Amino acid sequence: MKTPKRILPLVEDGLVDEVISRLMSGKEADVYVVRCGTEIRCAKVYKEATKRSFKQAVNYQEGRKVKNSRRARAMEKGSKFGRKQQEETWQNAEVDALYRLAAAGVRVPQPYGCTDGVLLMELITDEAGDVAPRLSDVSMSAEQALEDHALLMNYVMRMLCAGVVHGDLSEFNVLVDEYGPVIIDLPQAVDAAANNHAQSMLARDVDNMTHYYSQFAPQLLGSRYAKEIWALYEDGKLHEDIELTGEFAESTESADVDAVLDEIKSVFAEEQARQERLREAEHES
Repeated sequence: MKTPKRILPLVEDGLVDEVISRLMSGKEADVYVVRCGTEIRCAKVYKEATKRSFKQAVNYQEGRKVKNSRRARAMEKGSKFGRKQQEETWQNAEVDALYRLAAAGVRVPQPYGCTDGVLLMELITDEAGDVAPRLSDVSMSAEQALEDHALLMNYVMRMLCAGVVHGDLSEFNVLVDEYGPVIIDLPQAVDAAANNHAQSMLARDVDNMTHYYSQFAPQLLGSRYAKEIWALYEDGKLHEDIELTGEFAESTESADVDAVLDEIKSVFAEEQARQERLREAEHES
């Protein structure tokens, strides 16, 4: 097929030898099957911000850090340079997440680099060598559903151990090869410690996966993995080798409102006293 304009620089640089076919068009990127030497890979061409239809992108970008202060200021001002840096940050987030998650034991495609808004990565295939199907196109037995759901809950937990929440996990962002599920599409991945929406995003990821697998194994609807995982994370007890149960008991202890109010009053009084000491010191000088 004709080489897309955005992939031409990679062909000219010898990173891509041939564009074989268009694999899919998504809300934030178009994906192509390409040949790189003797390897068949895929090229993810990110769409420009004005052409992306990813909703509430600002919620996903919250907490993302830019080391270069000039770039950070430009992004805050929304200048042309700043918008360009914002795009690079969005694209590089997926590459960073792929490396971090692979190191954490999560099955994701292997990245080969991101150049000019085009991410080269491993093409996930089935036993016959064809492109692996999405989870949404796969049927399974109840036993297989329970096994794969447990594996994905383990992946969600491992992602959080690595400080990452997918944020858009569903049956459309999981491929299935002969070894099981593979998580894809991570440009919106969020920093769990820095993003105020991380907990709700993780809960949504878990709910999406549970709802899908429950059509094959209805008993999954009673599981409470999201609350279990997040509670362990908040308590500092989450680690990669922990065995999840899918069970979680809500605390029955009522909050001691009076004690909280007393603490607030105490802090307020201390601050007032500190301000008074500062005023006295300024008056004496």
